[in-house]
Amino acid sequence: QVQLLQSGGGSVQTGGSLTLACTASGRPFCSHVLGWFPQTPGKEREFVAAIRWGSGRTYYADSVKGRFTISKDGPKSTMYLQMSSLKEEDTAVYFCAKDNSYPISRTTKLWGQGTQDTVSS
Repeated sequence: QVQLLQSGGGSVQTGGSLTLACTASGRPFCSHVLGWFPQTPGKEREFVAAIRWGSGRTYYADSVKGRFTISKDGPKSTMYLQMSSLKEEDTAVYFCAKDNSYPISRTTKLWGQGTQDTVSS
């Protein structure tokens, strides 16, 4: 019954912006952590950003600091990833995920369906 539904993927030129959304079927617990993991062919999903649902504390990979912003809308049970100054290396299928603690484990069972983000020059 519990699921994550993603939206907002697309294609942009280098330096452009995209916003992704991930909506949970129910309100997450305050202790839950939600985040974003891009994946490219032949590689594991890589952490880029996470947020503690209760406190709103955020975490970022060094590669996206200053460019990506993670946020949440509690009443809508929705998490957002605002991406700016995009680079070609940001191209990936982006998955949202939920875990019971930080850091989010790659083995967590709750993932969104993934959305393709393509950045080109």
